[in-house]
Amino acid sequence: MNAKLIAQLIIRRVIAVTCLVLSIFLSQQAIAAPEQSPLEFWNVSNENNMDIIEHSPWQKILDAYLDDKHPSGINRFDYAAVLPQDKKALNVYLHQMQQLNPLKFNRAEQKAYWINIYNALTVELILEGFPVKSITKLGKGLFSFGPWDDNLAKIQGQYLSLNNIEHGILRPFFNDNRIHYAVNCASISCPNLSATVYTANNTDELLEQGAKQYINHPRGVSFDNRKLKVSSIYHWYKDDFGGDNKSLIEHFRHYAKTDLAKQLSNYQGDIEHDYDWNLNKP
Repeated sequence: MNAKLIAQLIIRRVIAVTCLVLSIFLSQQAIAAPEQSPLEFWNVSNENNMDIIEHSPWQKILDAYLDDKHPSGINRFDYAAVLPQDKKALNVYLHQMQQLNPLKFNRAEQKAYWINIYNALTVELILEGFPVKSITKLGKGLFSFGPWDDNLAKIQGQYLSLNNIEHGILRPFFNDNRIHYAVNCASISCPNLSATVYTANNTDELLEQGAKQYINHPRGVSFDNRKLKVSSIYHWYKDDFGGDNKSLIEHFRHYAKTDLAKQLSNYQGDIEHDYDWNLNKP
């Protein structure tokens, strides 16, 4: 075997090993969800301000391209059908949102603001990368598992990523585990992208609706041969739901319909989890 052939074999082996290590690394990234990391800059509000943030441009996008009656029970966004003028309208909406100072608004208005901007940024990301099979294929970093750490917005001079919004603002400052039913990752296993924009007046209702829809759908909570199988969200963020299986099951029972609630009663076994990262397109 000549030296050139040996060198080629070595290079191929190195590439194969590198790909294997990278695959394992990315898998671990998918499993290890970020912990709360409060961004104290955003922990300010004006409870005396009753002004309303206008989200109607985002509602028009949802009305035009989100199918919330899909037979699968999973809301589907028709990324392929979005017209150029609507892509521009979404970009303008997000630009307007970033020109606001959310710190001047009350907490209820802020909560709706951050959820809407998170979801709108996610849709814009997919549109920019479309066609793409999964959001996990996006991301600027060489070893990125998705775009969640990429800076996507600049508000009050602060660069923000999706992870900043979810784990630095929404989770720590609003202390509401139902946030997980609101922020959408454009994937099949994600809780539904709401067909209605969040507002200070309807956020609680929409969060309750999102929890009920998800927990009573097989991708959220189901039984397979008497074994409880749940979305990986409940594995990644178990601490947000009480930190142990007992608290998690109590959360499920609170929202479960009669048949599912009966199955959950007195369940003592292991809890399996799974997640489908394929795009939530039609």
